[in-house]
Amino acid sequence: MTTSEPGGWRARIHLGAALKPGSDRTVAALWGLTILLVGIGLIMVLSSSSITSYLDEQGFFGGFWKQAGFALIGLPLMFFAASRRLSFWKKGAWWFLGLGLVLQLLVFTPLGIEEYGNRNWIQIGSVTAQPSEALKLALVVWVGAVLQRKEPLLHQMRHELIPVILPGALLALGVVLAGRDLGTVLIMAGLVFGAMFFGGVSGKSLATVAAGGLLGVFLFVVTSPNRMNRLFEHAGGNEDYSGLGWQSTHGMWALAGGGLFGVGLGNSKAKWSWLPAADNDYIFAIIGEELGLIGALLVICLFIALAVVMLRVIARARDRFSRAVVGGIMVWIIGQAFVNIGVVIRVFPVLGVPLPLISAGGTALIACLLAIGVVISIARDAASYQEELTQTNGRA
Repeated sequence: MTTSEPGGWRARIHLGAALKPGSDRTVAALWGLTILLVGIGLIMVLSSSSITSYLDEQGFFGGFWKQAGFALIGLPLMFFAASRRLSFWKKGAWWFLGLGLVLQLLVFTPLGIEEYGNRNWIQIGSVTAQPSEALKLALVVWVGAVLQRKEPLLHQMRHELIPVILPGALLALGVVLAGRDLGTVLIMAGLVFGAMFFGGVSGKSLATVAAGGLLGVFLFVVTSPNRMNRLFEHAGGNEDYSGLGWQSTHGMWALAGGGLFGVGLGNSKAKWSWLPAADNDYIFAIIGEELGLIGALLVICLFIALAVVMLRVIARARDRFSRAVVGGIMVWIIGQAFVNIGVVIRVFPVLGVPLPLISAGGTALIACLLAIGVVISIARDAASYQEELTQTNGRA
């Protein structure tokens, strides 16, 4: 539930006895859930990418080894982020945002490449990266730092929106939108809204931001023939077997073919070049086909458990910065997961966002691992804060 406090809203959640003794179990849960999701992701990337990797002359294990390599880079970085003190993130917030913007601007240089109509990647040699993933983390840390610094003024609407929305968030979202990647922009907008909500911004300012965001999305959709085609496909206006409905149709067929228990790991038919992006945006369809409804529900439950643990961290956090950053990261990772799943089951039109921690994609995996490392860093600080409160109350 939520309870009002001076300066805004603070989320509170009461978990079971497993998390009550302190933050050690919370930190262990964050590590455990993350590693479990990454492990499931590696197994499913191995299965879903085997055929396309072979056809690309990389062998059956080409996609797997690439993803495993990124995991081996991301996990130590996650450990590094988890070991930092809170002051590290607060002091570096402006530098992180500046670096994120510079990296994103590289997509408009000769290093930038275009895929599926979006210019949101850079390529250096044989390595392809998506700078917007790093910008997501930089942006949420920066929003938290600004809200913390302006805490005494947050009852005034102009201080709640400046510079968080104007020019900060709009600048970050604008450079990504310039590459026409609306799916990533929607996730970034969501994480900014989540950081503001959990950071204690007033309901009036949140409503203003939400209204402006919805208007912006409407305008960008109706002015783009490509986005309108995707919307009509989702609404059932283009079900031609060889037309725009191909990917979503075959995704649903894969899910339906899995039944309750699935066809067995490695036995997917859709991955045989029938389902585009089988190891990336549509990997959940392969999970449903090979592992069935049971496997798909397991993945959903793991993301729900991760959200619950993050809410626990928010409830125990020391300050506004901590609550805003964890809230923004939670909306980013959990929100993106359910958007991805919603696309696969045709609740949403095709947006082109991967399933966090599971889909193939090195930059996305590393960014998510770093983000959860930041959450663990905040969880460790929250444990210290709770111990300080206990000692203070004991002396009183």
